[in-house]
Amino acid sequence: MPQVMEFKLPDLGEGLTEAEIVRWLVAVGDVVEVDQPVVEVETAKAMVEVPCPYGGVVTARFGEEGTELPVGAPLITVAVGAGSEPEPAAVAESSGSGNVLVGYGTDHSRPARRKRVARPAVMAAAAVAAPVAAVAAVAAPAQASGPVPVISPLVRKLARDNGVDLRALRGSGPEGLILRADVEAALRAPAPAAQVAATPVAAPEGATRIPLKGLRGAVAEKLSRSRREIPEATCWVDADATELMAARAAMNAAAGPKISVLALLARICTAALARYPELNSTVDLAANEIVRLPSVHLGFAAQTERGLVVPVVRDAQSRSPESLSAEFGRLTELARTGKLAPADLTGGTFTLNNYGVFGVDGSTPIINHPEAAMLGVGRIVDKPWVHEGQLAVRKVVQLSLTFDHRVCDGGAAGGFLRYVADCVESPAVLLRSL
Repeated sequence: MPQVMEFKLPDLGEGLTEAEIVRWLVAVGDVVEVDQPVVEVETAKAMVEVPCPYGGVVTARFGEEGTELPVGAPLITVAVGAGSEPEPAAVAESSGSGNVLVGYGTDHSRPARRKRVARPAVMAAAAVAAPVAAVAAVAAPAQASGPVPVISPLVRKLARDNGVDLRALRGSGPEGLILRADVEAALRAPAPAAQVAATPVAAPEGATRIPLKGLRGAVAEKLSRSRREIPEATCWVDADATELMAARAAMNAAAGPKISVLALLARICTAALARYPELNSTVDLAANEIVRLPSVHLGFAAQTERGLVVPVVRDAQSRSPESLSAEFGRLTELARTGKLAPADLTGGTFTLNNYGVFGVDGSTPIINHPEAAMLGVGRIVDKPWVHEGQLAVRKVVQLSLTFDHRVCDGGAAGGFLRYVADCVESPAVLLRSL
């Protein structure tokens, strides 16, 4: 007699609490193998294929494409073992791979868990026809005397840090569960939190509405939080990049891997952060402390068809220009194909933003929260420049540093930017500091 195993949306890591179903990879009645991807989902960080830890026949799917589900919500049910129709019964969870995401590896060392009684298997056929709204039913707000329907500690922290009363919120998750999106909606709403379910803004006829969710929604939330929390300031300087471009051409003329301009700028950044470590830090509001970080995990802005993403190069301070160039290339290709893992997009400590690729000279970018600074690089273009007392045509770039004024004053920020500009104008300055 087959056992009906329910596979729920797993914890995708990095604090993600929900995901949107982009594409089902299996249908009801299909036979799946252990660790076979069954659905493609989009989180606020990346697109990922979710593998099922059970092998058998798919008996139900939960949620249509485009539906957003919280972590822990049912995805599919699988009839495991010999027999014809699955029956409602007590099932064992001792089988399965333990795998969570493709490429994360399968844990065969986990001990088998004890049997537990499953919910009645109405899920076999009825769940297929059940409306998606039943999965994400909106419940009434929790009573002041009862428990608050919140599972995620991250949601609780977000509400606590921003003074949101969770008891006043109407949860949009299953059984009234309060999700991160509910807290964020309360923060955006001008009305009291109890009136989160507000009437949509009136729009003129012919206007197009684009859902602010998924990657776009995550970017919007992060940028809004950055502006809300960080007292930022920006300083900038023009630099003569002629010698830097000549040095790169000489390096690439030799045998070996090619080195990008971004890799050279990244190497300059890590050297500058070694001199001004206050800019490689974050502010812990709960402890009222500045936390200086020991390693430079360098984020870089990459524009993709899905929007702006910021992949992170780990331990950039210990990498050579060749290694940095290779890692930039690898992560950029993954970003373009939508295959970045959530871990590739989190944990950054400083961001390098090359907006010069868009053909612009300057910008005042918003800091990538919770980092403390971002270096912006404009296009490198021929301009008139006084060089050695003579007017000449040189390759000039504008550099800008946006920084959190809580972690340092203008002296440190200006010193950092001036050192970066000196290295751009004379790469020998960088060699002397290594």
